[in-house]
Amino acid sequence: MRLGKSNYLLTSLSIICLTAPAAFAQNQFALPAEGAAYADVADLVTISPMILDATVKKVQKLSAEQSVGVPQNIQRTVIIADINALIRGTKGVAGQVRFLLDIPKDARGKIPKLKKQRFFILGKSVNGRPDMIQLSRPDALVSYSEANNALLRGITQEAVKLDAPPAVLGVSSAFYSPGTVIGEGISQIFLRTAGNQPFSISVASRPGQSKIWSVSTSELIEEGAATPRRNTLLWYRLACGLPRSLDSSLIEANEGERAAKAQADYQYVIDALGPCGRTRS
Repeated sequence: MRLGKSNYLLTSLSIICLTAPAAFAQNQFALPAEGAAYADVADLVTISPMILDATVKKVQKLSAEQSVGVPQNIQRTVIIADINALIRGTKGVAGQVRFLLDIPKDARGKIPKLKKQRFFILGKSVNGRPDMIQLSRPDALVSYSEANNALLRGITQEAVKLDAPPAVLGVSSAFYSPGTVIGEGISQIFLRTAGNQPFSISVASRPGQSKIWSVSTSELIEEGAATPRRNTLLWYRLACGLPRSLDSSLIEANEGERAAKAQADYQYVIDALGPCGRTRS
């Protein structure tokens, strides 16, 4: 059954168009096969209830009438793809799916050839239909490679755990407590998270030693817990969710030496985490 020849498919196509996200501004519709940033992949995995490994079978260009509001330098298409594997999803998926994709045109007004190319598709089903997908974002595709396959599956395995770290929205409060000897003390930094789950950072200072910091994702402060490794979901939540500096208004007793030490300890954590590495807004 061919697109454009069936009232059933045309009705389904209308559903996709009504529910699809707006065309994106960046000249990129998929993360690259090589060098995809951990944070860019994690951004997509953590918001996508369905993740598919699929190969493009057909690209159907939509007319201007079917692409209202789409900029002239963007071609709106319907992609038909054969499913290789269901990576994430609570329900089954059809052997073939359709989804809307906005593709930037080149200087000649052409779009790249996508037929037979393999991608990870991240999104959700449309109106419960297993054969129709709405992308989580207009550019929620990841080009297939062995490296991206390992990266995406690793992030997904972490994200579906019951104790997966929540999204960090900011800092709720912080304080510094001096120890019994000069140079000893501890900062406690409490974070705001999605779902209001407990999340805190401890930074301990001792004379003649490097600072030690750790993270707790429960009500109990876990002393001596390991610091998060780079390119893990916990690291990503902190590195990409925390503000780059600590607002003094969030520090208890926010004047004098204690406030300065709390801010210094917070900056120590930010520096230890390093940059988020996100390349997309």
